[in-house]
Amino acid sequence: MKVTLQSEASEARGAAQTGAVLDQADLENFPVAPFFLPTSLRDGLMAVYGFARLVDDIGDGDLADPAETARVLGAPPREEFDSAAGDAEPAFRSALLDALEEDLRRACAVDGPSSVTGSPRHPLLQALRPVIVNRGLSIDPFRNLIEANRVDQRIARYQDYQQLLDYCELSANPVGRIVLELADRADPQRVAWSDAICTALQIVEHLQDVAEDLARDRIYLPAEDLEKFGVTERDLAARTASGPLRELIAFEARRARALLDEGAPLVGSVSGRLRVLLAGFAAGGYAALDAVAAAGYDVLAGAPKAGKGRLLRQAAVTLVRGR
Repeated sequence: MKVTLQSEASEARGAAQTGAVLDQADLENFPVAPFFLPTSLRDGLMAVYGFARLVDDIGDGDLADPAETARVLGAPPREEFDSAAGDAEPAFRSALLDALEEDLRRACAVDGPSSVTGSPRHPLLQALRPVIVNRGLSIDPFRNLIEANRVDQRIARYQDYQQLLDYCELSANPVGRIVLELADRADPQRVAWSDAICTALQIVEHLQDVAEDLARDRIYLPAEDLEKFGVTERDLAARTASGPLRELIAFEARRARALLDEGAPLVGSVSGRLRVLLAGFAAGGYAALDAVAAAGYDVLAGAPKAGKGRLLRQAAVTLVRGR
């Protein structure tokens, strides 16, 4: 009876954690899995989102129950890292990411260097496995999302724009590639358009979250741009944005908008409900940039977010233009 009760309690904790992760979908700048999509595609998108969100929560230290996640994945408990020199948290997160990659191999039914076999341990990976296997999805985009969060444990500042783009290649672009694979629409041109949109969405999120990222001791605004506009880290810690910082945010926003424009033909390259979905992704970026502009490019007073009305209007415009 005791073993049964412990198993039931563990399952309940796992279900609660999974629900908490998936509930964050409503907070994104873009619709993750809208109601109008076929059930199979919606389920696939939510499974992918759950994985991506779990990876980010591990990398950011935002897990609701890190100890339980470590237990489920078979990672060392955090206490084992406390005696190490320096901050133990990055080492613990890296160990969790390593364990998650092992679970990803189980989900993909791929034997890695450690000859991982068996079923995935984490509920979100259990939900992802049939999507990966039945749709024949590539493992590399999922691995890249994990690698992006490993980078976050090592790198907290970006020297130039190219270095930031290289990070987005790991942290954002894989999501678009997975979506195209799910829809069986992945080809070199569509992937290139998708990469531009996904990188733009990542940059927009960085602009919205300047204060939140600084609280984690991370700055995604390139150092060369900070210097160009005369902005210091002290300016980023202020309650409201200075004139130079607003100019810098406006500059980065123009870059993001140009990337959205570059990738916009992706919408017109598909039809039906997929076209509506991709229009929603692009519209989320445009609407968020409009919200940043409406706030006078002051991203420190509060993260500017687009309301549903603004998002729907922008989605309609994107659909009509077909790009």
